[in-house]
Amino acid sequence: MYTPRDQAVWRFLLQQLQAQLLASAHPVYTDGLAQAGISTEYIPCLEEMNARLASIGWGVVGVDGFIPPAAFMAFQARRILAIATSMRSVEQMLYTPAPDIVHESAGHAPFLIDVDYAEFLQRFGEVGMKVLTRQQDQAVYDAIRHLSISKGQSDVSVYDMELAETRLQTAVDANQQLSEAALLARLHWWTVEYGLVGTVDDYRIYGAGLLSSLGESQHCLDDNKVDKHLLTLACLQQPYDITCEQPQLYVTHSCRHLCQVLADMAAGLAQSRGGLEGIGAAIDSGTVATLLYSSGLQVSGLIAEVRCDVMGNVIYVNTRGGTQLSFADQQLPDHGVEAHVSGFGSPVGHISGFRRCLSDYSIDELRFVGIAVGERVSLDFVSGISLRGRLVDIKRYQQKNVLLSFADCCVLGNDGEVLFDPSWGMFDMAVGATIDSVFGGAADPGQYAPVNDSDSPGELVMAPGVSRAACLVVDGNVNSASAESGLRQSSLLQSSLFQSYAHIRLLREAVVPNVADIQHLVHKLLLSHSSEWLLMFEAYELLLGCQKKCDHGELLGAVSQCLHTQPPQDPELGAVLLRAMKTLERAHELG
Repeated sequence: MYTPRDQAVWRFLLQQLQAQLLASAHPVYTDGLAQAGISTEYIPCLEEMNARLASIGWGVVGVDGFIPPAAFMAFQARRILAIATSMRSVEQMLYTPAPDIVHESAGHAPFLIDVDYAEFLQRFGEVGMKVLTRQQDQAVYDAIRHLSISKGQSDVSVYDMELAETRLQTAVDANQQLSEAALLARLHWWTVEYGLVGTVDDYRIYGAGLLSSLGESQHCLDDNKVDKHLLTLACLQQPYDITCEQPQLYVTHSCRHLCQVLADMAAGLAQSRGGLEGIGAAIDSGTVATLLYSSGLQVSGLIAEVRCDVMGNVIYVNTRGGTQLSFADQQLPDHGVEAHVSGFGSPVGHISGFRRCLSDYSIDELRFVGIAVGERVSLDFVSGISLRGRLVDIKRYQQKNVLLSFADCCVLGNDGEVLFDPSWGMFDMAVGATIDSVFGGAADPGQYAPVNDSDSPGELVMAPGVSRAACLVVDGNVNSASAESGLRQSSLLQSSLFQSYAHIRLLREAVVPNVADIQHLVHKLLLSHSSEWLLMFEAYELLLGCQKKCDHGELLGAVSQCLHTQPPQDPELGAVLLRAMKTLERAHELG
């Protein structure tokens, strides 16, 4: 639920952004705002945005602030824009370290109308949802989230802020070996969030972080302060700080150029390489990953060990802990983590005497060579691994054999080592000549029970807009009577303030403004809310709008004096306010 003050912040921001971006943003921006159902007057309704974007095959979903990168990418891959529904404060108009509806809707949504860019975003999501992460990535993500939320609070102590900054630095220092996810996050930052398009000497803005920030969208145009570089994969070597302005930016030639850079990066990821390199990357990551066999079988878990022959071909893979078996991203019946709670191991490769991969044989063809349910089966792999056991089940999907289950089974390595003993129970053999892809996360995450819970129990992370005082609760009551009294007084003052914002909007939107009501309200505001610069600016706009009907010279002067003597605390925001006032005055003179 947005307050009248939130609506005023949105209106001021969008008006100033549109004026500021008229010459510096890519031309798609203005048309995209309208087509996405975004106006300057009101914070957008997600239902209306959904209806508008449906015509181009996209949709939106509201989320509460930060969501894990993998979830964000999964939405994007399905052509859904995840929008943080929180609204930035008056104090953080120029720049907010946390995602909010200004950034998500007015920043990301406008360029979805460009077909090439929308396809780039979708492809980015497809790649992003499958990158490998490292355990240290979660610590960095949590620290960034905590610091960003802290910076969004007005009552966080200096000590707590320093603690949050130290926590982030510690997490970053411990994460020197960057994962695929961390590298892709850099590409996302320098393109989707902070990208420029054109040439290094003649460019326009398309990045959502720039489009949604009055400060950054102006700062980025200063070539003396911000270096511009042609976008290449070299940007992956450049770290970024989410909480401050960027000292360098990257320029893409076009959406096709964006797609080429993304494709070049994707080609080097485990999800594209597979094989020994991909499995090695998964083992090194220490997080849940999925192996995609050539048959289509997917094995998800913590990859623990890989064996290969002298040529580097993968011949056996082991996982540890709960492991999930899937096909086409759907968990196989009776093959979730509870069925493979201690891990999973299986040979990879061709079988001696078979011209094709075992996955490609029909049931009749298998029976012809002695592989039939209920029969003893002997399989000798080209790698030297051997299997002897009684076949009890064959799982087939899309005309392929993907899993053979054996009882009383023994599996020996090419060196004679026992890889599976009959006393260990049922042996499920993955079918596949090669591991074609290795990607982060489980194939069917909705059915996968995580091995490790990365959430820190007991840690208090306040949502944007929640006062720390509101969290000081003992047995359901605020910790002190003085705090309760202060909150009550603050609530009354806030109620009066919000009513004033709502009253101004009603008068501004009236078909025939009542001059007497306007004068009465402004007199009241001068007495009770003269330090609320945004409210006084709206009063100034209101008075100028009906100046021709009635001379408000004295009131205009009083409001103008308030705005000049009690400007925003941030000097940059004060400069934006003065520009906005001059724009109003020029429009009044011309109108």
